[in-house]
Amino acid sequence: MLAALAAAWSLLAAAWCLLAAAFLAALLLLRRAPAPRPGGAGLVISGLFQDLIRYGKTKRGCGQLPGWLRLLQVPKRWFTHFYVVSVLWNGFLLICLFRVEFLGESLPSWIQDMHHALGRDSQSKDMDSEHFSALLVLLLLWLHSCRRLAECLWTSVFSSGVIHIVQYCFGLGYYIAVGSTVLCQVPTNVRNGKKLSVQICWYHIIGVMMYIWASLHQHRCLAILANLRKSRSGKVVSLSHSVPFGDWFESVSCPHYFAELLIYVSMAITLGIHNVTWWCVVMYVLFNQALAAVLCHEFYQKNFSSYPKHRKAFIPLVF
Repeated sequence: MLAALAAAWSLLAAAWCLLAAAFLAALLLLRRAPAPRPGGAGLVISGLFQDLIRYGKTKRGCGQLPGWLRLLQVPKRWFTHFYVVSVLWNGFLLICLFRVEFLGESLPSWIQDMHHALGRDSQSKDMDSEHFSALLVLLLLWLHSCRRLAECLWTSVFSSGVIHIVQYCFGLGYYIAVGSTVLCQVPTNVRNGKKLSVQICWYHIIGVMMYIWASLHQHRCLAILANLRKSRSGKVVSLSHSVPFGDWFESVSCPHYFAELLIYVSMAITLGIHNVTWWCVVMYVLFNQALAAVLCHEFYQKNFSSYPKHRKAFIPLVF
C-alpha cells in the first residue's frame, strides 16, 4: 500500500518537475545558444524553437516566419479560451469536491479512476485539515480563473499578436491538469459518508491574504497595460506597445507574471506548505513565467531606447 502510494505521488510530482525542467532548459538555451548559421538546418530548428517559446509582441524578435509556420498561429486573444475552460472544469471539480466533503456523496466513477491513478488512496492522521485545504485551494484557483476571464473580456486590449497552436493546446490542457492536481491531493472517496469538519489553520489565513494581495497587484498591472491603449474616456485608441509605469512596473518589466508566481506560492502555503507536489507546480510556474518575462524584457529593451535600465525582467532585485 505504501509503495503504491509513493509511486502515485511521485508520478504526479515528476510530471510537473519534467515540465519545469523543460521550461528551464528553454530559458537556458535562449540565454546561451549561439546564433545559427544562415541557410543550414540549425536555422530551421532555431526558428521552430523561437516560434514555440514566443507569443504576442515577442514574436517580432524571431524574424519573418516561414509560410508553413504562419499557418500554425492562432490569435493571442484566444487566451480567453484558457480561462473559459478553467472556469468550467475547475468549477465542476469544486462542486464535486464540495458535495463529497459536505454532503457525503461520491465522486463520479471516471474521476475516481483518475484520482486512484494519480492521487492518494489512504487516510492520514489530520485528514480534515488536508481536505479543507484542498477545497480552499480549488476555490482560490477557480476565483483566479474567473477574474482572469473577466479581465480578458473587459479589461485587456489585445492586438493582432499570435500564439503557436501548440502553445494554445498546451494552455487548454494546463488548466485541466492544475485543477486535477489539487483534487488529487486528498483521498476524496474514503470518507464513508462522514461530513467535513472545517478546521481553519494559520497557514490558511496567511495563504489567502497573500493570494488577495498578489491578485490585486496583478489586476492593477494588467489595467495599466490596457490603459496604455485607451483614452481617458476608456475608448481604445491604439494597439501599439508603450512603456508601462506605475505599481510594480517601477521595479520589473513583467509584474503580472511575478504576481502569477506569488498566487501559486500562496496556494502552496494554503495547502500547508509541506505539499511537495504543489511546490513542483510552483517550480513549473516559476520557469514558465520567467521565460515569458525575459522575452518581454528583451522586447522593451530593444524597442525603447529610454527604457529604465534598473528594471529587472521578472523578480525584483534578482531576475
